[in-house]
Amino acid sequence: MIQYIKILKMKVPFINLKRQYLLMKREINEAIEGVLKKGWFILGENVERFEQEFANYCGAEYGIGMGSGTEALAFTLLACGVKEGDEVITVSTTASATVLAISFARATPVFVDVDPGAYTMDSTRIEEKITNRTKVILPVHLYGQPADMDPVLDIANAHKLLVIEDASQSHGAEYKGKKVGSIGDIGCFSFYPTKNLGAYGDGGIVVTDNEKIAEKVRMLRNYGEKEKYKAQLKGYNSRLDELQAAILIVKLKKLDKWNEKRREIAELYSSLIKNPAIMTPNEAPYAKHVYHLYVVRSKTRSKLKNYLKSQGIETIIHYPLPVHLQDAYQGLGYKVGSLPVSERIANEVLSLPLYPELSDKEIDYIIKCINSYEKD
Repeated sequence: MIQYIKILKMKVPFINLKRQYLLMKREINEAIEGVLKKGWFILGENVERFEQEFANYCGAEYGIGMGSGTEALAFTLLACGVKEGDEVITVSTTASATVLAISFARATPVFVDVDPGAYTMDSTRIEEKITNRTKVILPVHLYGQPADMDPVLDIANAHKLLVIEDASQSHGAEYKGKKVGSIGDIGCFSFYPTKNLGAYGDGGIVVTDNEKIAEKVRMLRNYGEKEKYKAQLKGYNSRLDELQAAILIVKLKKLDKWNEKRREIAELYSSLIKNPAIMTPNEAPYAKHVYHLYVVRSKTRSKLKNYLKSQGIETIIHYPLPVHLQDAYQGLGYKVGSLPVSERIANEVLSLPLYPELSDKEIDYIIKCINSYEKD
């Protein structure tokens, strides 16, 4: 247990990727050097190995490395036959990349509100949004917290819809003991550098047990080719490269340890933050939360953020404006009040620094500052 001590003001960055690299510098450098020495940089043995290892980790049969998490979602939708005029049910409390992927497939995003405690898809709101154009339900495992998948799957089965999991923020999270990404028909992940499992650049992956979808995604990512220089589909170019795959192979071995450290820090925050003006996050009873983000809520969010900044603590808002209210999606007909829970959350959430390399002093300092915050 961390004991409060009197300390001077200090600077705490929201994220510090350099710390992680320095702790595993030798392994990372060796992996990069191995790729450079071999001289094979696109779709080689490192990509194949990582695809299989990550699929195995998730409990899925197939893995297809992609250029980004956004493209993983977009090409999965295309591989599932989603086209212009089709509808995809998802949430507005997410990064805009989730919805961008739907737009890329020329489909129409249909938003449902989120659960006020878990911040993930409210399954009781899904059926009222289903039409004869609905093709996919796309829940988001947000902040490291899995969505409640059983009711989503029940609804999807009843209406013969596919379920695609956006697991970009939840590497290693579990729903009722099962890894996210392998619960629906397809799971999509991002390896953006700040993720629980992050590359040193963009990257993503699709995992599934469906061989036909896996094969189609694999062709779409590489010009539509199954055989070199013979395109069977009008494909694209979205490939996880060898350097990133080699780095991710090294880092995957440490993911569970890092996630446990995140959970330990989150437990400290939740047990030691005692300020009544601050609401700490919940771990759903069905979930193993991996705390990609530790998101508190405050009705005086702006004042809290400015106060923490004055104390040297960097925070970020994930996310300040729900997607349905963003300019790019005004043509969908949503307005203020359409998704009241999502809108209320957006006005109150604030993400605190949380990563495995935070020091005890930094954790203690953050807690001390939060508890000393006065809203009035």
